Amino acid sequence: MTAATRALALAALLLFIALPLVQTVVLSFTATLPHEGVEVGSLTLVNYAHIFASPALVASIGNSFLYVSLNVALCLAAGLPAAYAFSRYRFTGDRHLLFLMLAFRVTPPVVLSLPIFILFSQLGLVNSPVGIALVHCVFNLPVAIWILESFISAVPREFDETAFLDGQSLPGFFVTKLIPAIAPGIGVAAFFCFIFSWVEVVFARILTVTGGKPITMALNALFSFRTDIGLVTAMTVFSLLPGVLMIVFVRRHIARGFVIRT
Repeated sequence: MTAATRALALAALLLFIALPLVQTVVLSFTATLPHEGVEVGSLTLVNYAHIFASPALVASIGNSFLYVSLNVALCLAAGLPAAYAFSRYRFTGDRHLLFLMLAFRVTPPVVLSLPIFILFSQLGLVNSPVGIALVHCVFNLPVAIWILESFISAVPREFDETAFLDGQSLPGFFVTKLIPAIAPGIGVAAFFCFIFSWVEVVFARILTVTGGKPITMALNALFSFRTDIGLVTAMTVFSLLPGVLMIVFVRRHIARGFVIRT
């Protein structure tokens, strides 16, 4: 295969992958239903204006950012000590436990949906961003531990010993030494926890019966007998922006996050 053929094949593949996204972006700037002063098919910002003019859509965006932020904070707060323990200490079955936690990550959420709904109903966590954040931690925490453990393992043990010899306490070492040293790993873990929580639909639907609906449920509610495709695509593009921005910041470190020490 010549270089020109390979380049043509790559260009065709990229076009095939990018075409749905390009079409979505174009439709988001297109009026697909009649609006005051705007003709159908014309390029306009009316779809994005309607997003911020709708209290329900704005509330759904705020709810999503709230529970996703809580989920990331909880996963990092619990994942850092756990990852440090897996990296620095040895105990029977440590590697097996880590892989078992990762295996739990691939459990279909629908399997746990009924018991979690019953439990959270009794605890008063239905229709609450806190409830969604907590249940997302069940699936995102193993990923955070896995990524952080690989980054901590890349730091020599002498780094810890030197800090302790200098009189650092363990909490002080975490805050002043370890966290700055593995800052890229924390960014990667935060990225995956954010993305997995942002796009999750099953528990977002189950745990938001009436109020507190996130952006995924707001998108679902936009589909009706006469769907405004322009508004739907505008909301879709808006929902993609946080993930795209996070990729820009952590793209250089994502590959390192998948290296697991055996």
